Amino acid sequence: MSINQLGIVKRNIVRADKSAVEKLARFGVATVHEAMGRVGLMKTYMRPIYAGAHACGTAVTVLMHPGDNWMMHVVAEQIQPGDVVVAAVTSECTDGFFGDLLATSFRARGAKGLIIDGGVRDVKDLTAMEFPVFSKAISAKGTIKATLGSVNVPVVCAGVLVNPGDVVLADADGVVVVPAAIAQQVADAAEKRESLEGEKRAKLAAGVLGLDMYKMREPLEKAGLKYID
Repeated sequence: MSINQLGIVKRNIVRADKSAVEKLARFGVATVHEAMGRVGLMKTYMRPIYAGAHACGTAVTVLMHPGDNWMMHVVAEQIQPGDVVVAAVTSECTDGFFGDLLATSFRARGAKGLIIDGGVRDVKDLTAMEFPVFSKAISAKGTIKATLGSVNVPVVCAGVLVNPGDVVLADADGVVVVPAAIAQQVADAAEKRESLEGEKRAKLAAGVLGLDMYKMREPLEKAGLKYID
C-alpha cells in the first residue's frame, strides 16, 4: 500500500458482471476454488460466525488501522446492492471492528455480508439477523475512530489480493476471491465441474469404487502397492 493510497475513497469502481456473480453464487467455495486452478483461497482462519452462513457478491474494500473502525462507517456509503464488504487491517489486530449496528447500516445499503481479517462482536445479534460475517476472530473489545484508512483500493485480506469489484464467495469451507476479469470464465468452469461431480456421485452411490472410476489400480501397482490375503 503506497502512501498516496491512504486517506482516499474511490466512489466509482467496475464491478464484475452481474450474471457471472449470480452464476458463481450457485456453487460452493471448494468447487469455485478448484475450477479456478486452486488459487484465490483466503487463509483457513477465516471462519463464519454462525453455522450455515454464506455470501456471494462483488467486493467493496476497506483498509483500516489496528483498533480503529472509522473507515467502516465511510465504506457504508459506497455499498451498492449485491456487494460484500472486504475489510483488511494494516497490521494484525483481532479487536471487534464490527457489530450489529454496522450490520444494520450495511444491510440497509444492500450488502450481502462482510469478510474481515480482524475481529467482530455482537455475534448473537448478527446470527439472529442472519447477516453473514466471516472473520479472523470474535472479540468484545471495542475500537476507536481516529485514523484514516481507505475505501475501494486493492487490499490483501487473509493472504489474498482483493481488488474492488472482484467476486467474493464464502461458505463453511472458506472464502475464495475471483478476479472480476475472469468471473464468467470461472463460473462456466465451475458449472462444468459440478456437472462432472454429479455423474461421479451417482456412480459412487451405485457402488463403483473410486479405485476403478479414477483408474487408480495400475498406477498404484506401479508405485509398489501390494495386497496380502
